[in-house]
Amino acid sequence: MLLKLENVEKTYRDFTLRCSMEVAEGNITGLIGANGAGKSTTFKAMLGLIHTDGGAMEILGKKQGDFTAKDREDIGVVLAESTFCGTLTVKDAAAVMENMYRRFNRKKFLDKCGGYGLPLDKRIKDFSTGMKAKFKLLCAMGHEARLLVLDEPTVGLDNVVRSEMLDEMRRYMETEGRAILISSHISSDLEGLCDDLYFIQNGTVLYHEDTDVILSDYAVLKVSRQQYGELDKRYVSYRKEEAFGYKLLTDQKQFYLDNYPSLAVERGNIDDVMLMMEKGEKMEGRQ
Repeated sequence: MLLKLENVEKTYRDFTLRCSMEVAEGNITGLIGANGAGKSTTFKAMLGLIHTDGGAMEILGKKQGDFTAKDREDIGVVLAESTFCGTLTVKDAAAVMENMYRRFNRKKFLDKCGGYGLPLDKRIKDFSTGMKAKFKLLCAMGHEARLLVLDEPTVGLDNVVRSEMLDEMRRYMETEGRAILISSHISSDLEGLCDDLYFIQNGTVLYHEDTDVILSDYAVLKVSRQQYGELDKRYVSYRKEEAFGYKLLTDQKQFYLDNYPSLAVERGNIDDVMLMMEKGEKMEGRQ
């Protein structure tokens, strides 16, 4: 396990984070939730950027307090507010990284930046939002880290470049012993990239599931009030009232297809799960 959080807590005046999660070697794990749900706080806590109030963390098999500067070379990071000094150029940044990281390949990094249209002699502060996003992600991957921690790494990118950056992440994972933890508000990116997903709301992880399971077994049922009264609800986890009756979230799609052929059963996706958990009512007896 490259990353493990157990009951990690951080309390602010109007917000409390209580988070447990794991990122396995060889996996791309997604952390999803609305703005303010606790994604960035979780990332900052695991990276030691904020003091936590409780819980335990292990990164790359070590407790956070035992981490050395050498160990930190094995983590690549993208955070919203993190970048190099804006007065530096890409070439300047490459020189800095060459002195910081033993496995950093200056030529490979500059070739990659040039290939994505980043001007090597232009000051970073003069980059567009999309250019900065590309630069930050290439920096995170540039020193061959074992674990990437990426908070909204594709924000500001158009569809073509975003797809290229997702492909870069997939190529990064072709080397054994690596893992990625990524958050994104673009659910389609995570559906096509992640092996598993954690959903966080109000600082608490509500569920963890394999992405393939969400896409194959989850569904949203649309039922009238009469149908709802006649329905076997053992496999319904969330309910949301609508004008026509109810929307219901289930992780047993096939059960309802087999036993209620007249029901409207829509294939589940990440957006459906998020919406139902955020806006719906949790059914009694469901974990």
